[in-house]
This record gives sequence, structure tokens and C-alpha cells, in this order.
Amino acid sequence: MDRIAGIINLDHEQDVLEELTYFRCGAAVPFAGRYRMIDFVLSNMTNSRIVSVALFTRRKYRSLMDHLEQGKAWDLDRNRGGLFILPPDWNDPTDISRGDLQHFHNNLDFVKRALADYILVTGSQHICNIDFQEVLADHKEVDADVTVIYKHVDELYPEHRLSHKLTIDQQQRVTAIHNETSHHNVYMDIFLVKKELICDMIEDCIAHGNEHLFLDAIKANLSELHVHAHEYKGMHALVNSVESYYRNSAKLLDADVHDQLFKDDAPILTKVKNEAPSKYLPDSQVSNTLVANGCVIDGRVENSILFRGVKVGEGAVIKNSIIMQRCDIESYAVLENVILDKDCKISENRTLIGAAEKPYVVPKRKVI
Repeated sequence: MDRIAGIINLDHEQDVLEELTYFRCGAAVPFAGRYRMIDFVLSNMTNSRIVSVALFTRRKYRSLMDHLEQGKAWDLDRNRGGLFILPPDWNDPTDISRGDLQHFHNNLDFVKRALADYILVTGSQHICNIDFQEVLADHKEVDADVTVIYKHVDELYPEHRLSHKLTIDQQQRVTAIHNETSHHNVYMDIFLVKKELICDMIEDCIAHGNEHLFLDAIKANLSELHVHAHEYKGMHALVNSVESYYRNSAKLLDADVHDQLFKDDAPILTKVKNEAPSKYLPDSQVSNTLVANGCVIDGRVENSILFRGVKVGEGAVIKNSIIMQRCDIESYAVLENVILDKDCKISENRTLIGAAEKPYVVPKRKVI
């Protein structure tokens, strides 16, 4: 059976979630009550029997390393293969590579030594639950050079504006890659390629002074390469702004959407933290809310997401909000359309109200 090795390339992902990325990269941002953004792509890989994964990081990756540890939660703490966290290491004085090609060049040994026939390159901003073995089967069936994955979105949101879009012919061959704002075929920043071909691409790009592997090796050579488009039809969310984070988090309160992402036969895995079940005091009122373990609730919570260890005091009201780990909402505080990062404290009788289109964001460890 053909094997796949994975590369999660965070180099070109900007930290655009404002207060949520002050102290961490986007891949480490908490999502959906108990997960981090990185959990979804890692789980997709391990569920697809990918057992060798490299992570290209450049900045603010301490929180990410703390979360991932040795990859045990994803069964990647193994003697052969496993999880390789590869921060910048530019020690070669003769290295002329630039952009994300610096990572590919300096870590070319990972690609060459990987016990795999194919390399899957992806980012962390596209939330989905996908079987990469199906992508490989599709890739082999049409004998493609490169297979790129896309989502045909019915409704375009602001987060799609800067995404690459794909023009595809009747044989699912990519004829153009562009940024047309009205186009609905959104490229998910995932491509699959044979190991020998990606090695040639990396070396050729560096020799010609290029900076971006996908743009300079694939987008610029559509006429020479057979670039096949694989359509992903499951639940999808692109998170590249505070607004998109807030809106896509709220969608998970719909049970149908939640079940499309969190499947029994393809679970989303994360770092295990053993805590007591959440406690609902007699006067608490909770409706349409995701509540992680370890919470203590004595107020009213609706249409919200509470991460682990959140405390909601007597008479406090939380609506349409995202409250991250270990936040303390004291008695009679009111929060509406708010995102609280980890370890925040909202004092008694305080009121914070944002807009549905622009939530009020409180950075980590803030006391108000």
C-alpha cells in the first residue's frame, strides 16, 4: 500500500486573529470548546493512517509545542515516523532560499528520508474532517502530478476574499488558480504530490530564486503539470480573522453541523486533560451551549461555548459568547457577543457587549 507523509506548513499563515494571537500562532488558538486549530489537521492525518508528520513553524510557537508535546494524543510518539516539530534553523551560510522554501530546503531530509511514497502539504486554517486516503485514491486513478483539495462554498464570506480559487474543467483538471472574489471553488491550502516530484520542485524553485512552493512550483506551471482538483464535500470552516472564528464557532451549536465535523468513525483528537464533570448549580440555566468539563455554572448561559474550567457566578448572564479555559465570570456580570481568552476574570456586575458582526475580544489573563 502506498504511504503518505504529512507536512503542516504554518510559515505563510499570518497571526491575524488579533488579541487571540498576541501570545500564540494561529494553529494554537483554542476552538470548539476543548480543541486547538492544529488538532483538526493532525487528527485528519492520523485517521488517514499518516504516521510521519512534520510541522514547519516560524514564530510564537511555544504554546503550540506545549500543546503537542511528543504527539502522544495523536499516536505520533513512535520510534519510526512520528511528529517532527521543525522551527527555523538557518545555519547554512550558503543557503539562498527564501520564504517558505527556506523550510522546505532546510528540512529536505525529512522529505527524502520519510517512509512514504507521497507527501501531503497542508496548513491549519481550514477546519474539516477529511479522509486523505480517498484523496490518494483519486490522485492515482487519474494519474495526476499534483492533487489539490477545494471546497465549493455556497455562500462567500469575507474570509474567502483572499483565498485562492480554482477554475476547473469537466475532467476536474485545474486550468487556473486565482483570487477572484466572486468565485466559489475555494482552495483549502492542501495538496498531494509524489515524493520524488516535490523534491525536484523544491530544488528547482531554490535554483531560480523563488519564495513560495505552491505559487512558484504549482500555480506557475499549470500548463506543464497535471493538477487535479479533489472536491471535499463535508463540513468546512475557514478561520483567518476574529469574525470568521466567531461565526464558525457559533455554527457548531447546530447539532447537524457539529456531527458533520465530529464523527464517531473519524474522531478529532486533542491533548488529554483529566477534570471533573461540569457542575450545574440549582439556579443555573443553560441552553444551546457547548460546555466542556470542569465548569461550575450558577448563572444563565445561552448560545455560547464554554471551555474547560470556566466559572459562572450567581446571576451572571452569558449570551452568544466564547469563554476559554479557566475564565472566572463573577456574580451578576453580563457578557454578550464576547470572546474571552484564557484565564480572564470579569468582576462582579461588569457588563461587556460586542456586536454580532464584531465581537468584543478580551486578551489572555485580563482582569476587568
